[in-house]
Amino acid sequence: MNSMYAYLPVAAALLGYLVGSLSFAVIVSQAMGLNDPRTYGSKNPGATNVLRSGSKAAAVVTLLLDAAKGWLPVALVHWFGQPYGLGEGTMAVTGLAAFVGHLYPVFFRFVGGKGVATALGVLLGISPLLGLAVAGTWLAMAWFFRYSSLASLTAAVAAPIFYVLADGLVWYFNKSVLLSLSVMSLLLIYRHAENIGRLARGTESRLGGKKAKS
Repeated sequence: MNSMYAYLPVAAALLGYLVGSLSFAVIVSQAMGLNDPRTYGSKNPGATNVLRSGSKAAAVVTLLLDAAKGWLPVALVHWFGQPYGLGEGTMAVTGLAAFVGHLYPVFFRFVGGKGVATALGVLLGISPLLGLAVAGTWLAMAWFFRYSSLASLTAAVAAPIFYVLADGLVWYFNKSVLLSLSVMSLLLIYRHAENIGRLARGTESRLGGKKAKS
């Protein structure tokens, strides 16, 4: 990479983090006159908790915007970065930065969501087929087992595996992309630690059902 462009990967990652730090669960709720999602339910600023406000429209908008903020920084690097030496590795690191921004947003005192929708947006930006494969995994698990958290955990584990398999021969995959996807998956699993505990105890809430008693 030309030395005059050496700062661009850092700038791209910083931009990704700042975009990711836009907590749309809070922003959308405020815009639609709803309660702050950090004050009710799971207190998680994400689309699932926004749904508990009773507004499906707000939840859908939050979901789409959270996914978009993961996809957009990656897409911008893909569209405009190649002439400046920004390739797949920078795309993945920028996406990871956006994901971290969602988890720990600088604009919202570093209190963010669990990152499922944003992670999907990142995956779609890196590879639409990869994103669709992981989304299909989530849907299949959610359909058969009725646990959103279990579906998210399975999809998190599947993402780096699918990436390696999709690239065919293992020596062709980009190590920076694999590392970024692996870190993102580990962080997503970490953010679901409480859900893992409830799944183990059999007290996790099912999709479309009443909250399990603890």
